[in-house]
Amino acid sequence: MAVIGGPIESVSINGRTFAVPQDVDASIVLGGDQNSVEPNGDGATARILKEIVPFKVSGLGVVIDDDAGDHQFLQDIIDGSDFVDVTLTMADGKVYYGKGIIVEEAGRSSKTSSMEISISGPGRMTKQ
Repeated sequence: MAVIGGPIESVSINGRTFAVPQDVDASIVLGGDQNSVEPNGDGATARILKEIVPFKVSGLGVVIDDDAGDHQFLQDIIDGSDFVDVTLTMADGKVYYGKGIIVEEAGRSSKTSSMEISISGPGRMTKQ
């Protein structure tokens, strides 16, 4: 079976579906554990330290339709205090789901009518 790459096809945030520009190369961290290694005093042995990390999708571009109020919709989520449903549909048709919130600065490009966002949430993003 061939491995299929490509841009994320679409993202659904709190029930609203956004197209993703074709040239977007988003980074996806599914969440779970992150490992680091700390040496012991003898220099010959070490400990594995585990840290829980949330899922995160960064560098995700979404197409903004001003007539539909997309920019305001996303700003309302940023201003809110709750995690919302997030679903990513990949180029190969696989779907990933998690509950998250938009993090970091999110600015709309007037030239491309798109917005780059990052979404993060507790736990793992899971394949449906």
